[in-house]
Amino acid sequence: MSPGRPLVFAHRGGADALPEHTLAAYLRALDEGADGVECDVRLTRDGHLVCVHDRRLDRTSNGTGLVSTKTLAQLEELDFGSWHSSAAVEEQSIEHTRLLTLDRLLGALRAWGRPVRLLIETKHPSRYGGEVERRLVELLRRYDLAEPRPDDPIHVTVMSFAAFALRRIRALAPRLPTVYLLEILPPVIRKGRLPFGARIAGPGVALLRTRPALIPTFRAAGNQTYVWTVNDEIDLDLVLAQEADGIISDRPRFVLEKLGGARGV
Repeated sequence: MSPGRPLVFAHRGGADALPEHTLAAYLRALDEGADGVECDVRLTRDGHLVCVHDRRLDRTSNGTGLVSTKTLAQLEELDFGSWHSSAAVEEQSIEHTRLLTLDRLLGALRAWGRPVRLLIETKHPSRYGGEVERRLVELLRRYDLAEPRPDDPIHVTVMSFAAFALRRIRALAPRLPTVYLLEILPPVIRKGRLPFGARIAGPGVALLRTRPALIPTFRAAGNQTYVWTVNDEIDLDLVLAQEADGIISDRPRFVLEKLGGARGV
């Protein structure tokens, strides 16, 4: 990583331009030069990891009810893109509206042809508990991604607000890097130490606004910092001034333009 140049991650694939967690959003973000992409994963009733943020289907699809009570086949019948504002101005292909599984996303990243970083957030609480992390590591092993290698163009990092989820990842795949996500600052974290082997802090930008010394504190403890969700110029200027290691944004193109273009351009 170039000095002073943070990594840029497309939050949910770049949820501003195209429907979140659709393959079209991820491919667009990568085409525009994002260093990496971020996704949330939930477990279906029949054990598949799907890229959906909310517990319920109502906001981002034409379905209703809980993701965890549906089978993959039931979810594949739903439209996950026509709700988005881009539907009025862009032709909606299956890549814009189809449910995205983590399996399908990993396949697309493998086929992309350049180095890509993938942040995977496991969502908790979940009725399936630790099965979420177990299925995740099982799938990563199928793609030979559970043991990071310097020569592999795909670099996976697991994130969670749940410290016990990070502990499970550490037990199942000790070499996978992890991010401890923070919306508030627990007392135990105030000296910059992170739980269960995590070496990257993931504070929300709202937390950073109220605690301007937070990134230096994590840095002094030997930890990196990825900040979410950075979408406007004021917040971006704050994060750049604090020298965050990674920026997670719904608007990756905006962030890249502010930084002077994609890496190597």
